Amino acid sequence: MLSFLSLHFLPTVMALNHLNLLRALLARQVRSPLVVASRVRAPLSHPSATCLPAACARLYATKKAKAKAKGQSSKVNINSTLVEGIIDLDEVKGDMTAVLNALKDDFTRNLSIRTSPGALDHIVVTTQDGKFPLNQLGQISMKSPQLIMVNMSSFPEATAAATRALRESSMNLNPEVDGTMIRVPVPKVTREHRENLAKVAKQLSNKAKDSLRRVRSSAVTQVKKAKEGNSEDTIRFVEKQIQQLSDNIAADIDKQLAAKTKELLG
Repeated sequence: MLSFLSLHFLPTVMALNHLNLLRALLARQVRSPLVVASRVRAPLSHPSATCLPAACARLYATKKAKAKAKGQSSKVNINSTLVEGIIDLDEVKGDMTAVLNALKDDFTRNLSIRTSPGALDHIVVTTQDGKFPLNQLGQISMKSPQLIMVNMSSFPEATAAATRALRESSMNLNPEVDGTMIRVPVPKVTREHRENLAKVAKQLSNKAKDSLRRVRSSAVTQVKKAKEGNSEDTIRFVEKQIQQLSDNIAADIDKQLAAKTKELLG
């Protein structure tokens, strides 16, 4: 049996025990986040870094996603019907395509290293009656792998002009005239000659890009003149479509140059 003194202090003891238990629980809750954080935190690779590795990885992925989305949004769908009354996009595209076609023609006419009769088909002869392909004025035949013959008997008056066109071509030819016959020795294609032709191809592609920029600039100028009666968003959208057309043709020019360079250098 408890004594009177024990019974008197029992509530106080129980209250103290309960208070100590609450303090212990509170201390555990305060310390536990710090413990968890210390377990998760990994050593930082740089003293100035302020984020955990996982957080940095998530941030990097977000930036890459945004950059990718930005690149995709830069492309616009070409829609001629949306810009009627401002500019004829089909005409602009035609002018830009003409630049690409002219480059292809230059590559074929001026940068050929084939040793066959067809290698001279692209040569244009300027006469008093106009300009004509060589194969329309003379009969071209392969006498040997080292010699091409051009028979000008059908148009003897164009012999001198044909000889001049052969000599002035970029094929490094030195034609010899024998009456109405033009003898064209086929030079050996050296590595140096191939490299020179590749440089010419680069120059021609640069000129084509200059022409392309002029077409684009002219089209943009035309669009800016149509600001009255059209919203700024509409004008910007049309300019983006013109830029997209230009970028597409520029990419085709680069492809043509890469293919021709590979062909020339082997």
